[in-house]
Amino acid sequence: SLLVNAAGQPRKEKLPSSLQGRKPNSIPNKKTEDPVAGKVNTSSLATRQHLSGFHLIPPRVTFGVLKEGCTYVATVILKNIGVNFTRFRVKQPPPHTGLRVMYAPGPVAAGLQVELEIEIFAMIIRGEDTGGLEEISHDIVILTETETLLLPVRANILC
Repeated sequence: SLLVNAAGQPRKEKLPSSLQGRKPNSIPNKKTEDPVAGKVNTSSLATRQHLSGFHLIPPRVTFGVLKEGCTYVATVILKNIGVNFTRFRVKQPPPHTGLRVMYAPGPVAAGLQVELEIEIFAMIIRGEDTGGLEEISHDIVILTETETLLLPVRANILC
């Protein structure tokens, strides 16, 4: 049980969300019955709560300080940690953020991964004086069959 430690005594510390069966920055979708997908009854998989889903590597993107007027790119891995192939879709950020996500759409087989290229065009959004540095903060929404993942993107633009 996760409620006791290795010595059999009740745990004093709180377990990380990844060990509790929850993933950070994700919103589970409502359960829908899939008449095609069969139920997995393998004993080794019986204890796992999540038999489908994706894992983001890294879980957040921090660009740091960027020069205004330049374009920067960071790569994020979206790995299918489930036992079936799964589809996903990325909701493109609004144009005023300067962000764009480039990826190859299609199903991802179990255990395989897809690269998402997060591109940012460093531009000043507000017109007022911000002291030479403006912070950009946006959560990119990735819609999957089982959950909605949020990829936080942060950057500081030097004007």
